[in-house]
Amino acid sequence: MNSFGKNFRLSIFGESHGKTIGILIDGCPSGISINDSDFLPDLLRRKSGKKGTSTRTESDKPKIISGIFNNKTTGAPILIEFDNDNIKPSDYKQFVKTPRPGHADFVANKKFKGFNDYNGGGHFSGRLSLALVVAGVIAKKIIPNIKIKATIKEIYGTSDINKALDFAIKNNDSVGGIIECKAQNIPIGLGEPFFNSVESVISHLAFSIPGIKAIEFGAGFNASKMLGSEFNDLIIDKKGTTKTNNSGGINGGITNGNDLIFRLAVRPTASISKPQKTFNFEKNKIQNLIIKGRHDICITLRIPVIVEAITAIALTDFYLENN
Repeated sequence: MNSFGKNFRLSIFGESHGKTIGILIDGCPSGISINDSDFLPDLLRRKSGKKGTSTRTESDKPKIISGIFNNKTTGAPILIEFDNDNIKPSDYKQFVKTPRPGHADFVANKKFKGFNDYNGGGHFSGRLSLALVVAGVIAKKIIPNIKIKATIKEIYGTSDINKALDFAIKNNDSVGGIIECKAQNIPIGLGEPFFNSVESVISHLAFSIPGIKAIEFGAGFNASKMLGSEFNDLIIDKKGTTKTNNSGGINGGITNGNDLIFRLAVRPTASISKPQKTFNFEKNKIQNLIIKGRHDICITLRIPVIVEAITAIALTDFYLENN
């Protein structure tokens, strides 16, 4: 389904090369100050056009349709849309019969019996992450004391981002990366075990971001290499502050008041300029595939702000549950 949330509820819609994409947000409290300029800083961080990103540029101007009146939330559902103006459907028709390796072309066609909009990846496109960004902006206003920051830790296994991008550009290929997110000033007690633990809900949202392949909290996979005496976080005061933070700010699926820390692995972009092989479903044989069009060499570059958004959305949903 295309909906998420219990208290702060989201529904996204649209396709990459359709008329519009957008989001419907329900459950937002009334009286929160919102104007168009509030969205611009985060939307700009996600925007393409820089080295390693797609040459497709859109205005990304949010159109507030309902739920905000006189720059205040009304308590009614908030509908926000974005127009798609810079579209080139002709770049994608070939992928119906010769799907891109690693892309959703094949599974989308099979699942929806060929009725899916395949242009630009349709509803599977990273363009729909715009919807998550604007929802994140609103969510951050509901939990203003919580500070959330996501940063790129490495690209293609190195902290030298330019070097990794240059290598991918030279080889007509793409590269992935790792993003770390830290949220501070989180109250103790957010989270609803078992199935709505903090890890569960953040992970659920994280995998709605196209290209995310793995997630770890705190020490993550390294915890499997540690002794219990090494991993356990010693509580050092009555506020619950811990000497280490191997648990990433979560115990039993509930926030413990320490910094929430998690990392995401982002895959290399599926669409690359380097010649590949794929199966031609019309001719029933393997053939060469040359992908043309405008694609990100490294989608990791545009994802940190989206990660901040989904973190804010998850924490807002928990916050409203507690309040």
